[in-house]
Formats: sequence, C-alpha cells, structure tokens
Amino acid sequence: MDQLPDFWRTEVFHPLSVHFPIVLLLMASLFKLIGLWSSRITWDHGGRFLLILGVIGVWLSIYTGNLADGIVSRQLCDPTVLKEHENFAYTTAWIFTIALLIDILTRYIDLIKTRITGIILVILMLAGSASLAYVGHLGAELVYQQAAGVNVPSGDCSEFN
Repeated sequence: MDQLPDFWRTEVFHPLSVHFPIVLLLMASLFKLIGLWSSRITWDHGGRFLLILGVIGVWLSIYTGNLADGIVSRQLCDPTVLKEHENFAYTTAWIFTIALLIDILTRYIDLIKTRITGIILVILMLAGSASLAYVGHLGAELVYQQAAGVNVPSGDCSEFN
C-alpha cells in the first residue's frame, strides 16, 4: 500500500452518522424520565423533540449501516457479530419508533394521556436505551476486535511518509 485510502469511503458514513442519534435517544429517555416527576412541561416537550430527532437519526444510521454491511462483512473473521449488531439495531430503532408514536398520540389524544401511559413510555424508552447500549457494544466489538471498516496500515507505515 503506497497511500492512505480516501477518508470518504462508504463504510465510514455509518460511524459518522451513528453517534449523534445515540446521544439524542439517551437524552430523550432521560428527559422523559425526569418529566414523569417534574411539574415542568419543558422536560416532556424537550424529550419529545429529542426523541423525534433521535428516531430520524437512528433510521439514517440503519441506512448507512446497510451500506457499510456489504463492504465490511466480507472482511470479518466472525460475521455473526455483525448480524447480531444489525438485528439489535433494528430492534432498537423499532422500540424508539413505537415510543415516538405513543408519545405523539398522547400529545394529541387526551383520552390516552394518563400517568400510566407516561410510565409505559419511559419503560419502553429505557428498554430501548438498554438495547442501544448492547448495539453499541457489538459495534465496538466489530471495530476493535475485527477492525471492521478500519484501515490497517502496513507494518512499516510507509503510507504515512
């Protein structure tokens, strides 16, 4: 290898797009949890806004993950980790999407806007957060144990000279 590969490779779009939704979804869960006990509506509205952005972002991350899959899967020693990462990513995305739908429905339909619905929503979002943490763990395994999507320099690092 005489030169470094271009940074803007297809498999790089996934790590670039995945970290922002992680923060958005975790913060949305925290805001909604605080909103259960706070009398200020700001926590609830802030949580909803973060959840909307996070759900959009998580589906973008799934899209970029699918793009990277075709390139990275051929280079892995254990592609079952990638498949589990993908499956849990879809599960996580659907959990938060369902949470968003429930949250939007409770915003506009007073009949289902109850404390128990809020508790169910927070439990669902906390389950999504746990799933999100596991997806991140699997992603870290792919990168740090199998060098998924990572440029491995030559032994003499000649491409850096």
